[in-house]
Amino acid sequence: MLGGTSFVGRAIVEDALARGHEVTLFSRGRTGTDLFPELERLIGDRESADYASLGEGRWDATVDVSGYVPRHVTQAAEALGDRAGRYLFISTGSVYDRQAADGVMTEDTARLPAERTTEEITGETYGPLKVACEDDVLARYGTAATIVRPTIVAGPHDPTDRFTYWVRRAARGGRVALPGRPDQPVQVVDSRDLARLVTTLLEDDRPGVFNAAGPGEPTTLAGLVHACAEAAGSTVDLVTVDVEPGFPFVLADASWDVMFRRSTARSREAGLPATPLTTTAADVLAWDRDRGEPPLTAGMTPEREAELLAR
Repeated sequence: MLGGTSFVGRAIVEDALARGHEVTLFSRGRTGTDLFPELERLIGDRESADYASLGEGRWDATVDVSGYVPRHVTQAAEALGDRAGRYLFISTGSVYDRQAADGVMTEDTARLPAERTTEEITGETYGPLKVACEDDVLARYGTAATIVRPTIVAGPHDPTDRFTYWVRRAARGGRVALPGRPDQPVQVVDSRDLARLVTTLLEDDRPGVFNAAGPGEPTTLAGLVHACAEAAGSTVDLVTVDVEPGFPFVLADASWDVMFRRSTARSREAGLPATPLTTTAADVLAWDRDRGEPPLTAGMTPEREAELLAR
């Protein structure tokens, strides 16, 4: 595991261990130091190109959850040589060119042009940098490469607070400001479902590209908030307010809706589960309360919401 102690990587490690696999962690050793004490830990740093700890050892598979710029991929490949086994790269649905999609995004939808002139990760460069990473993975490993493209990931231990904001807000109930279109499509994937897809693809030694999205049934922005309320046992009254682009799960306008209309047929056939959205929300709510409900980095403050509702 290149990474594996934060969110997506953590879920993959937990699933792999539950299925009886042996796991080696490669990370900086700065986060999740209390996790998985029984596992072998190799310390390194992808930013400073410190891969010395990967100089020995051989693995059946490598899962890369921490590759964001092409250098990360090429340097890891150089360090691992022919000892990496199948190389599964966690990419993103942001690689797709939404203007090339015909109503739905499949794994064959055209991607954005690769970005190789900068390593600055922004909203504009994130997808193109991942395109370059994908290209380098496929060029290096060929049929021994697997690419997984998740949509927004939700679940316990999520550091982004995007889904957590809606779970916490819906749990309070009452009038809820919805800064977007209620009927806008939304896709999230439970981190545990994503993890199960990854371990299954590795067990099956399956190459290819796979979209990872959920829930099992299509939902909308309003549907997501109502599912969070149902999980909390609360009642919400949604009040549509002015659209705020960049707000969790809110798309700027209908031209972006295809980003949340990704086909998962290939991944379902390969083993992607479909955890109900209410289950994901209930588990996130329990985790959030257990950690003491710290201030969130996403969403809006109660004061800002009150201001919008008052209008």
